Amino acid sequence: MIDLGSDRLLKSGALDGKCVGVVCNPASVDHEFVHITDKLAAHSRARLKAIFGPQHGFRSDVQENMIETGHARDQVRCVPVYSLYSETREPTAEMLRGLDVLVIDLQDVGTRIYTFIYTMANCLTAARRHGLKVLVCDRPNPIGGSDVEGPMLVRGFESFVGLYPIPMRHGMTIGELARLFNDHFGIGADLDVIAMEGWRREQYLDTAGAPWVMPSPNMPTLETAIVYPGTVLFEGTNVSEGRGTTRPFELVGAPRIVAERFAAALNQRGLPGVIFRPAVFEPTFHKHATQGCGGCQIHVVDRRTFRPVLSAVALLEAFGAADSGFKWRDPPYEYEHIKLPFDILAGSSALREQIDAGIDAREIARSWEAGVSEFERLRARFLLYS
Repeated sequence: MIDLGSDRLLKSGALDGKCVGVVCNPASVDHEFVHITDKLAAHSRARLKAIFGPQHGFRSDVQENMIETGHARDQVRCVPVYSLYSETREPTAEMLRGLDVLVIDLQDVGTRIYTFIYTMANCLTAARRHGLKVLVCDRPNPIGGSDVEGPMLVRGFESFVGLYPIPMRHGMTIGELARLFNDHFGIGADLDVIAMEGWRREQYLDTAGAPWVMPSPNMPTLETAIVYPGTVLFEGTNVSEGRGTTRPFELVGAPRIVAERFAAALNQRGLPGVIFRPAVFEPTFHKHATQGCGGCQIHVVDRRTFRPVLSAVALLEAFGAADSGFKWRDPPYEYEHIKLPFDILAGSSALREQIDAGIDAREIARSWEAGVSEFERLRARFLLYS
């Protein structure tokens, strides 16, 4: 069993005599599922002064994406709860007043577009501005830290689902990303990363023995996280990505699709590590709510060879071929009102243009290789684990 960064921080004495703010949500637990705010509230030599919540809120109770959460007061721990997905996505001077240190303990899911890593970046920026120390408690990348895949974000396509030029599946922990953002991308905060002990890069969350609590409402299982680097792209289309079902991002579909024909055509492509099972589902909310959607469920049968972004591009091509009503979603999306949602998810307009031009998914994937190789050389400087 690994030692989480939060375990090591709370044993270290680094918080002794400090007034502490913590950025966290329900997944910020230890191996016994005790929440970090409870451990800080019970700390004999530190004082919990403020809680900060990322997208979906401190309690992760706001189901939909792009719905802001309000500020509140925690009735159990008797401290203010500030939303960093509200009128501000960066802590203000008032929110930080009286703090000696800001602790960040968030479970990332290994995908560029997951907004928690940009909440962290914004906290680093605010902390630098206000002279505050930041301690990032590291947690495993739940889908492993070895594989890197997908298109790079291109300058000019920055948004709250992508602030820096990294690939879709980045293969880093949240602590390693903090080092990358702070040092290479020039945030320059007073940062310490509290590393884990015992985690190896090839380990997924279940093989690492780390606790799983869904970090956001539509990330219920580790299986969701495994496919998410690819199927999150469907947020930029009119195809349902399975929101409103019990298997978001594993189920994809749309009205008018004949599931058996659709899945058979995909399986004929022989994509590595995956089987597409024909499925019909009816979302209870979000796209195509209460309508029957034909498509498939993505079953990963070999994590070692599965390529989530390649598989999603093949799925996108298949929906374009099978459904004359397939289209790219219009803005706004995640505070972006001009660029297409798909483009800011993909990191540029290139992937959309390649798909529209009829380029095969495998050829598209080859076009990412140079960017991925360059990124792997960069990230090597910031890795903490073998």
